[in-house]
Amino acid sequence: MKQMESFEEKHQRMTTMPVPRLVCSLAVPTIASMLITSVYNMADTYFVGKLGTSATAAVGVALPLMCIIQALGFTFGMGSGNYVSRLLGQKDIEKAERVATTGFLTTIGLGVILMLIGQCLVSSLITILGATDTIAPYAKSYIRLILIGMPWMAGSFVLNNLLRYQGDAFFGMIGIGAGGLLNILLDPLFIFIFNLGTSGAALATILSQFISFCMLLYFCTRGDNIRIHIKRFTPRWEIYKEILRGGLPSFYRQGLASIATIILNTCARPYGDAAIAAMSIVTRVMQFALSALLGFGQGFQPVCGFNYGAKQYKRVLEAFWFCVRVSIIVLVVIASLGFMNAPEIVALFRNDPEVIAIGTKALRIQCITFPLSAWIVMNNMLMQTIGKGTKASILALARQGLFFIPIILFASSQFGLIGVEVSQSLADVCAFLLATPLGLSVVKEIKRAAYKED
Repeated sequence: MKQMESFEEKHQRMTTMPVPRLVCSLAVPTIASMLITSVYNMADTYFVGKLGTSATAAVGVALPLMCIIQALGFTFGMGSGNYVSRLLGQKDIEKAERVATTGFLTTIGLGVILMLIGQCLVSSLITILGATDTIAPYAKSYIRLILIGMPWMAGSFVLNNLLRYQGDAFFGMIGIGAGGLLNILLDPLFIFIFNLGTSGAALATILSQFISFCMLLYFCTRGDNIRIHIKRFTPRWEIYKEILRGGLPSFYRQGLASIATIILNTCARPYGDAAIAAMSIVTRVMQFALSALLGFGQGFQPVCGFNYGAKQYKRVLEAFWFCVRVSIIVLVVIASLGFMNAPEIVALFRNDPEVIAIGTKALRIQCITFPLSAWIVMNNMLMQTIGKGTKASILALARQGLFFIPIILFASSQFGLIGVEVSQSLADVCAFLLATPLGLSVVKEIKRAAYKED
């Protein structure tokens, strides 16, 4: 296995290695981690799809809950990770450890509280999430178990981000990867061999993520990685303020994704379980494709944070434009493949003619605007990493909140099912138009700082 670096070696690598090679070296494991994280949900959708259309829809109904768990983990993981990377760039290790410990333990505590609330309100919860009467029994058995795993599932996102922002994305990939592989192995065992149905899919998910959690926690104790220890827990506003400045854009993005999925399920509900199942499949597929972009962007973030903290602004700009160019090319290729193979992709998860017909149209429409995400996501990650919390939050709110929710409510009421199918693409176009002036203003600001350093 790869050897842990000393802090000085890591700092030297992050601030001197050629930018394209550095970004790619960090992006490969983060892309793998993001894809594997998506596999947790994709595997459940695939195997549960063998049980029927209502069971498939139940996993889609549970997707907002998964988004809430990710929102909690990413808020404190990316928030503390952003801050930690800047502190490491400044060589302030003691404060970095306090920030990491505070972010991690706060996440675990909030996860326990939300788990208990969710268990008490699970019947009401599945109705709010958009389940029909036929979907509800499947959704209830699935969600009850997912709630149990909430603390360590959210904690895993924090640990993975802390490793990544220190430049140790490889070890995060190992931890996440082991859990992903185990999830794929356990799904068919619990669902079909033990006849646990949707409960088996949920049990496979929480067990595999617990293994990931334990491995990630172990990796955080190795080498010169910053340590997490209860004695370093520092619940002060000055620390939380910086964590939230870097983490709230992730909260808005994931939290609104949860709300948007609930509204999507509600708007699709009048058209039957097939419509909910189809849109659930399309959402999972697009999230899987988007996770590759997010992973690439997450390879950029530690490079950005370290060098911004070290006042090497030219390297920040070089990394940003490199990531934008590569992302656009890759997303055009992915979108083209998705458009051409849409029926086969949807049928892979549920071989139902009605589901395939609805899902194919929705997937193709979303593929048309998918490449716009390259500019939106990279600008959001740049702003988030360098502490431009307000602009990052506005952009994070835009796609699923400011635009998607009002568009789908209007379009579904006026145009029916086709309105549901086109809403995400219309929201992507609006978010792109907003990201352009916001992003260019931040780039100009960094350019001015670079000239001053010269």
